[in-house]
Amino acid sequence: MPEPVPAAKPEGEAPEEPVGEELPPADGEPGSTELTGLFVEKPPENVVAFTGSDITFVAKVDSSTLTRKPAMKWLKGKWMDLGSKAGKHFQFKETYDRNTKIYTYEMKIIKVVPGDAGGYRCEVTAKDKCDSSTFEISVEAAQQEEKEDILSAFKRADAGEDEGDLDFSALLKKPEKEEPDIDVWELLKNAHPSEYEKIAFKYGITDLRGMLKRLKKMKVEPKHSEAFLKKLESCYSVEKGKKIVLRCEVVDPDVQVKWLKNGQEIKPSAKYVMEANGNVRTLTINKTTLDKCFTEVFVKEPPVTITKLMDDYHVVVGERVEFEIEVSEEGAHVIMEILKDDVRSHDMKYRFKKDGKKHMLIIQEATLDDIGMYHAWTNGGHTKGELEVEEKQLEVLQDIADLTVKATDQAVFKCEVSDDKVTGKWFKDGVEVLPSDRIKMTHVGRFHRLIIDNVKPEDAGDYTFIPDGYALSLSAKLNFLEIKIDYVPRQEPPKIHLDTTGNMVSQNTIIVVAGNKLRLDVEITGEPAPTVVWSKGDKPITETEGRIRVESRKDLSSFVIEGAERDDEGNYTICVTNPAGEDKAVLFIKIVDVPDPPEHVKCTSVGEDCATIVWEAPKFDGGAPVKGYLMERKKKGSSRWTKLNFDVYPSTTYEAKRMIEGILYEMRVFAVNSIGMSQPSLNSKPFMPIAPTSEPTRLTVHDVTDSTCSLKWLAPERIGAGGLDGYVIEYCKEGATEWVVANQELCERQGFVVRGLPVGEKINFRVVAVNVAGRSPPALLSQPVTIREIVEHPKIRLPRELRTKYIRRVGEKINLVVPFQGKPRPVASWYKDGQPIDPKMVNVRNSNVDTILFIRSAEREHSGKYELVLQIENLEDRATIEIRVVEKPGPPVNVRVTDVWGFNAALEWEPPKDDGNCEVTGYTIQKADMKTKEWFTVYEHNRRTNCTASDLIMGNEYMFRVYSENLCGLSEEPRLSKNTAVIAKTGLELKANPYKEKDMNCMPKFTQPLVDRSVVAGYSTAISCSVRGFPKPKIIWMKNRMIIGEDPKYLMQNNQGVLTLNIRKPSTFDGGKYSCMAVNELGQDEVECKLDVRVATDLDKK
Repeated sequence: MPEPVPAAKPEGEAPEEPVGEELPPADGEPGSTELTGLFVEKPPENVVAFTGSDITFVAKVDSSTLTRKPAMKWLKGKWMDLGSKAGKHFQFKETYDRNTKIYTYEMKIIKVVPGDAGGYRCEVTAKDKCDSSTFEISVEAAQQEEKEDILSAFKRADAGEDEGDLDFSALLKKPEKEEPDIDVWELLKNAHPSEYEKIAFKYGITDLRGMLKRLKKMKVEPKHSEAFLKKLESCYSVEKGKKIVLRCEVVDPDVQVKWLKNGQEIKPSAKYVMEANGNVRTLTINKTTLDKCFTEVFVKEPPVTITKLMDDYHVVVGERVEFEIEVSEEGAHVIMEILKDDVRSHDMKYRFKKDGKKHMLIIQEATLDDIGMYHAWTNGGHTKGELEVEEKQLEVLQDIADLTVKATDQAVFKCEVSDDKVTGKWFKDGVEVLPSDRIKMTHVGRFHRLIIDNVKPEDAGDYTFIPDGYALSLSAKLNFLEIKIDYVPRQEPPKIHLDTTGNMVSQNTIIVVAGNKLRLDVEITGEPAPTVVWSKGDKPITETEGRIRVESRKDLSSFVIEGAERDDEGNYTICVTNPAGEDKAVLFIKIVDVPDPPEHVKCTSVGEDCATIVWEAPKFDGGAPVKGYLMERKKKGSSRWTKLNFDVYPSTTYEAKRMIEGILYEMRVFAVNSIGMSQPSLNSKPFMPIAPTSEPTRLTVHDVTDSTCSLKWLAPERIGAGGLDGYVIEYCKEGATEWVVANQELCERQGFVVRGLPVGEKINFRVVAVNVAGRSPPALLSQPVTIREIVEHPKIRLPRELRTKYIRRVGEKINLVVPFQGKPRPVASWYKDGQPIDPKMVNVRNSNVDTILFIRSAEREHSGKYELVLQIENLEDRATIEIRVVEKPGPPVNVRVTDVWGFNAALEWEPPKDDGNCEVTGYTIQKADMKTKEWFTVYEHNRRTNCTASDLIMGNEYMFRVYSENLCGLSEEPRLSKNTAVIAKTGLELKANPYKEKDMNCMPKFTQPLVDRSVVAGYSTAISCSVRGFPKPKIIWMKNRMIIGEDPKYLMQNNQGVLTLNIRKPSTFDGGKYSCMAVNELGQDEVECKLDVRVATDLDKK
């Protein structure tokens, strides 16, 4: 087993080398401490240094497995970094060996002083690795090298330098030592009681009883004079900025009182107002002196409240989310947590930020996994916000444009979307377009192109691009322009060729979405070329530029409306004429738009976390039926709206859920038709989700009379943010359905007496809690109550302390409260020794439930047996109370010395004539030398009427006195002995035995072994043994033959040889063989035991 590390040598005896190298290893032990972790070599665990010497500690670290240079810290105690104290006293050195890749760190302490003693630690860190080693330094005084010449003490005082005769007579004289003046009583006051006998023997104190009595009186602090009737409280608590009034009462109303703060007198001012009203003295703040009482004032900081609540967020994937709250104080402690599916999340992706009173939780890129409820707590408030994340919507950056091309030309349809990873398909008139030699489809970044080379007439039609995975389509029309060359001039009547496909829902109706562009291309034939006239109603349209215009080409007339509006709706006529004839067509253009916003949004009812919202449909539906509505809500004062539904809601009544009780909300509604979504409605008036409380609990009947019933109950388990305004009590007869309200106003107490009830009827009762949200569910009694006075036998409930003899001292107050029960109200009567009590001596007060016997100042004549009689008509109950009023006894009688022999004296006396109305429990005997007349206690609590005083001093004359003692204490006066005891001198000689010094050294030996134990896992346990040995042995605890060391799970204690190993909450892995070894320079000893740790069973848990 390892031995204790030997102490370091002084600087003068050995060369200055590292301590770990100059210490020789013990038997069977390696030269350095056992190593673990990063250290190759550690400083020794225990080192002894001498005052004034230098000492060096060395630690080596292997860096072959490290990615960066390790950092070393030398620490003293737990936190003191010695690197900041580098200088003349502490010196640090660092070297590196490139071959072995070992760093060597040295700490040198120059001229060790006693203050350097203590625990030290060297700690090395390298990125994610860390290791430490602890060691302890003990500092001892330096040894004196100069030795006194013992022979010089024996030279004759009158001898010259050359005379060498020695005088050994000095050995026969007792050396005189100069002893400092020591106050023995001060030494005893500061010593432990176990040291009293040792100190008394050392300083020649023989009367131990007298010494202890005097010491007890010395330790009692003198009582302050009772100048105050009522003192200040020990401490006060007041909120910051509030006023505090301190009151005390003095005995003398005319006395001058000073108020002090921190020992300095307070002067009256606007801040400190002092008042005197009779015996009462008041001050806004602090302390008094003279016959002083004092107090402390603690100012309690107001709780940190949340001034800006957390908003709800509705974002798409990838957006940044920043939950922000604002608190009332800077530097406040705020806890933010994420609750997903009622489970707390602590993901590292969340970042927290503080800016003054603002606290933020930031999510850089939101994902669907971040959906949940986010909470923030302070010591005075709580808020939460909900995060909803939806998939990112695809945006169209460039739509497809209509094309009109000629034969053999190239047609290119191009569109741009927001996501470059989105693919899609092209369709012509609902049929997918497949690539060929003439048709090509490209996808480059966000651009999608459809290229048609050598356009043919069959290529004309509607082309649509549909992105994969999105409910979105982009459409455009390809118009084929065919050029015909007529070589033979001829006349042909004009003809209008209308295309009934596309936007035409019938031959004469075209539907256009408001804001979109309408381009109506009409093919016209006729020879010669006809004249085209467009008109709306009777008004012709001749503009060739502007929002509404007409474009003409050969054989084609185009009518264009840019950004269609509701006013553009109507009948449009195209008329073509030439010399050969005329043709006309009438078209109806219908403009459809998003609907108007809904109207009159309001909240009709609220619940604990929900609210019902209603609104009216929009007056204008945009020309298309309203499909439904979308709802949004926000907290009042916030600017962030949260969507409540993603699918269109068809009804005009909606119940919003998952709201926070006690928070004001606002709502708005959007109308949706086939064209799109309307503008939002006006915000609803703010509303607050509040629920009624739960029903009152534990409704019981307290009392019943012929016309009343007393009910009691407890508050509801859940009250909520709406608070509790009061209770309504209702009753009805059994079998009836009409409930009658018993209280006209709300009852705020949790009890009520219902009056005016019919005698003998069976009545049902119920109690309802009321707050701003309405009535709670009722609390009902399990069965009806019969309204009739209950006759209950009288019963005295005598308290436990009154069932035995009740003892009080003379002058004390007697106040006996005896509860009873019985209906109707019983009559209570008191008797003393069989006679009615005298009301002038004893006061009696009776109530419905108890009777009180009161004596302001007890006298011995108040002693006796008191009987309480409780009567209801011819029924009664009785109880007897014995009261004894006691006082201190008188002194004993006839104290005398009956015999004296050797150093002893026999005393006898008789009991006192007045025992104080109480049994005499003992006597206190004291003695005094006739010379000094100082009294010392011989015996205390002596029960007999005689005693023997021993250990009297020869040649002295003693007198004695005796006190009587009972329950109240010692008698006021003692009784002196009639005669004295004289201890005669004798011719005895004292022969002292030769002193033989005892050798205290011994090898360690366990006087109490370890005992096998079986303990329950999870409950801390301890194993103990005891050992003796000198010098004090080193104790080593082991588990399964492995040294436990400084494992924080184990606590090792050594109290005067009693060894204890505390194991904190052991598990099944902590079982095994535990052994304790004691080692000193004379040998070693060892004991062991087996510890069995079992899993806790249900029986163990009980």
